Amino acid sequence: MRGYDEASYGNGMADVYDDWYADPPGTLECIATLTRLAGTGRVLELGAGTGRLAIPLAAAGLEVDALDGSGAMLDRLIAKPGGAAVHPHLAGLGGPLPSGPFSLVFVAVNTFFGLPSAAAQQAAFHAVAVVVAPDGRFVVEAFVPDARHEGDRIEIRDLSADRVVLSVSRTDPATQLAVGQFVDLRDGDVVRLRPWTIRWATPDQLDEMALAAGFTVEHRWSDWAGTPFGPDSVNRVTIYRAANTTRS
Repeated sequence: MRGYDEASYGNGMADVYDDWYADPPGTLECIATLTRLAGTGRVLELGAGTGRLAIPLAAAGLEVDALDGSGAMLDRLIAKPGGAAVHPHLAGLGGPLPSGPFSLVFVAVNTFFGLPSAAAQQAAFHAVAVVVAPDGRFVVEAFVPDARHEGDRIEIRDLSADRVVLSVSRTDPATQLAVGQFVDLRDGDVVRLRPWTIRWATPDQLDEMALAAGFTVEHRWSDWAGTPFGPDSVNRVTIYRAANTTRS
């Protein structure tokens, strides 16, 4: 998408993000699992947004660093109750990352797919390997791509008496790239465009990137509750364990 950069999604979505995505299913299980995996070590969230996970993790007593490419998102995180306990970092998913070591690095929902190419995703694995603690973990949550994610689409996201929000998207299966806009039409207001782009990857593709960066697959689940992953799973939570990682 022309003119799109690492800040575009967050800057376009910051004012509606908490209304649209404040409490997705599995949030409590996610927080509990991440807390357990972190132990007493430091935590780094990539693509932290407005702090849905970073703030409760900090409230649980963990030292949490939150990285996001959008200053607008981080401003909202900091302004929330408990946000001052989180260490914010303005940077894209590929870094530069804050200095480690971190016992746990994680990226939730489909945020890792915000990296625009296989090369950028591979570089992110290597960047995490530099800051993760010996025997630390990198957790990636993402959807499992299939034919449902192909094709051009126009869908209604929201419809009310004075507002229509359309989701317009275009996908290229050859490059595994999807781009889109939320077109926000409100009576009496200017049109708001909220752009997004993802480059999806299969579980096997991400596992190959992880292996190249010195990680092995410790667990893969269908959700944060630990439901076994299977051929019909539409989501995955993969826990990569560091082994023989390179540090600066």
